[in-house]
Amino acid sequence: MSTIAANLQAVEAIIATAVRAANRPPSSVQLLAVSKTFPMEAVLEAVAAGQRAFGENYLQEGVEKIAAVARAQPDLPLEWHFIGPIQSNKTRPIATNFAWVHTVERLKIAQRLSEQRPPELGPLNVCLQVNISGEATKSGATAAELPELARQVAALPNLRLRGLMAIPEPQTDPALQRAAFARLRQLADSLRAGGLAIDTLSMGMSGDMESAILEGATIVRVGSAIFGLRHYD
Repeated sequence: MSTIAANLQAVEAIIATAVRAANRPPSSVQLLAVSKTFPMEAVLEAVAAGQRAFGENYLQEGVEKIAAVARAQPDLPLEWHFIGPIQSNKTRPIATNFAWVHTVERLKIAQRLSEQRPPELGPLNVCLQVNISGEATKSGATAAELPELARQVAALPNLRLRGLMAIPEPQTDPALQRAAFARLRQLADSLRAGGLAIDTLSMGMSGDMESAILEGATIVRVGSAIFGLRHYD
């Protein structure tokens, strides 16, 4: 068994344990393997181990990797999620290459994604990024901005508003981790109470996925626990 396959098994076991602890159905959490900075070969190892959903943060790298993996595995449908910051002049390749976008924080970005989404691909699944910890250096809408932004995005054609995403301030204390994730869950509950049909909480990474699952995460974004430490140029 490859290291990546073994790591996937270990992560899936952590998810299964957390799901049981939360008294949730086993299928209620999707594992998104974050493959940024790792080569196509690493993705193909994960694919061979059964993984089908992958997240990319860097647009050019992601688009090139999607194409390379498709050439290597032309008959295997994979689900690609864009989870990095979005520049307004880069929305077209995001809209044409990805099935999901987790990092919408402004109406202008959502409008451009909607306008540039090829109709034959069906609606683009989007999550609104929330700056849940109020960090000055972190992207995301504020809690106060969220209700109006959500209503506006939900009304756009060619998009499907699925839910919320957040990257809380790093914490090692599980209680503090859970508190941040609980705030995002409460915001989602409020949007649903207001009539929006959202079903997704994209929250939790390698170091805090258990806390996120206990607070209702439906997608956990895991990179280093699967692929190993990243090496940046």
